[in-house]
Amino acid sequence: MFEIKERYGIDDLRELMKVLRSENGCPWDKVQTHESIRMDVLEEAYEVAEAIDSGKKDLLKEELGDLLLQVVFHSEIEDEQNSFNFDDVCDGICKKLVYRHPHVFGDIKADTPEQVLKNWDVLKSESKNEEKASDRLRSVPKLLPALMRAEKVGKRAANAGMDFRSTGEVIERLKSEISELEEALNDGNDRNDRKTEEELGDILFSCTNLSRFLKKDSEKALTNSINKFIIRFSEVETALEKEGKTFSDATPDELDSIWEKVKACSE
Repeated sequence: MFEIKERYGIDDLRELMKVLRSENGCPWDKVQTHESIRMDVLEEAYEVAEAIDSGKKDLLKEELGDLLLQVVFHSEIEDEQNSFNFDDVCDGICKKLVYRHPHVFGDIKADTPEQVLKNWDVLKSESKNEEKASDRLRSVPKLLPALMRAEKVGKRAANAGMDFRSTGEVIERLKSEISELEEALNDGNDRNDRKTEEELGDILFSCTNLSRFLKKDSEKALTNSINKFIIRFSEVETALEKEGKTFSDATPDELDSIWEKVKACSE
């Protein structure tokens, strides 16, 4: 029987998960599989990131606990199959950290964060048997948000020696991609829709390369723009309400005028 305490530790969490998964445990918990809770891992990771952005320590503590639960949950599922357990997970990550920090646990010299990252990338490739530069690009997880994946692919290509020489070159490439999209839009053949999507993707990929050159996080930049748009949209709606109107009542020119006024006030 699980002991109710004033304060719990990691061993208590592991034992609690075993109880929930047991024959007399929770009807929901005991029927879950890796596949059924697969997306929960991503959701909890994003909630941790949101808690970090909020600056609220109590919220961060809570969300880190939710993410830790996912690790314990998946480990318990495998433990029931006599495959591996939570201790094996801890063992694996500890060995990986020792291996990838030879400047701390070995005789490799690395005095700057940049040197550490360079060594880390080399050791990571070796441990994953990535013999070719293209192997490193393919190993970027496909389930990452597209902007994040694009930045990582671009960075790994740059580390391999294929990159733009300046921010100006990236901007010129972006302009070129926009021109190609315009051509696709003006193309009336059967390939139009597919070509348009392809060129649009090239523009987005070029934008992530620009973000990388500017040392900006494209995910964060886009998130901030989305939030700014929502705020301005709300202010436009408020302005319309003062005139007794809704969006459907206003003409495009009226909406543009109000939008420009809202934008000017917020800049």
